[in-house]
Amino acid sequence: MSIGRHLPAPLKAKLRTWRKQARSAALRRFFAFDSKQLVEALHGLGIRAGDAVVVHSSYAAFEGFTGRSYETVQALQAAVGEEGTLLMPTMPFGGSALEYVQSGKVTDIARTPSSMGLLTEILRRSPGATRSIHPTHPVAALGRQAVELTADHYQALTPCGKNSPFHRLLEARGKILLAGVDIRSMTFFHYVEEVLEPEMPFSPFTPEWFDIPTRGPGGQVFRTRTRLYDPVISSRRDTRLMIEPLKRAGFWHEGTVGRLNLIVLSAAEVLGTLQAMSRDRKYCYLERRSAP
Repeated sequence: MSIGRHLPAPLKAKLRTWRKQARSAALRRFFAFDSKQLVEALHGLGIRAGDAVVVHSSYAAFEGFTGRSYETVQALQAAVGEEGTLLMPTMPFGGSALEYVQSGKVTDIARTPSSMGLLTEILRRSPGATRSIHPTHPVAALGRQAVELTADHYQALTPCGKNSPFHRLLEARGKILLAGVDIRSMTFFHYVEEVLEPEMPFSPFTPEWFDIPTRGPGGQVFRTRTRLYDPVISSRRDTRLMIEPLKRAGFWHEGTVGRLNLIVLSAAEVLGTLQAMSRDRKYCYLERRSAP
């Protein structure tokens, strides 16, 4: 029997507050880290000044960080330096791209907020940042190659394929940072899906093509003709299946700062690993369940 259910509501609220305060105090004492330590940890995992890095993050996982939320983004910028470029996906929906498009909503690049977490929205709003023009998978970028890496995204024939920022990340020999999230958050995999589609026993994309408008930063409407991700296939996707091959090849770089888990990968090495898996007819999808 739970004792908590019999406590008065004001007392339960106080207990929750005390627990939260005690947890925060413990984190500050035993797991605190600052911007400098975050940058040092990223450099230790192979991120260098001048790199183009796409970041996937959960700000809730930055427990113990002594700075403010915007200082987290500043630290990520410091890790790549003035010659580097920081990128973050800023999708405007929380479900599937197909559901979002079917809702009839139109993404306004200048106004529609990111649904990918606090740090992505901070980057989107940062002075000097640019956001790629795309109806479902826009990417915010800040740094020397920001405009180059995000240009003409609306012309891509799948959301993350050729001519998208993820394709250009590969061309720039870019890297992928997972900060407080696991490899299931890695959007670069969608680029690889387009690359491997001709070799796969099924397509990860819808058979239908969609003509979707996006409102650009100046109010001009851009149209994108694209296929989207098939929700049935997406439900079987499991990118954790590439972890062991990446580790065996020495491509997996993982560490912690405070309690924050950090993983750094090379886009080229991820592509090469998935191509090698494909040659063995192995893909990052669970088997289709048979009907009972």
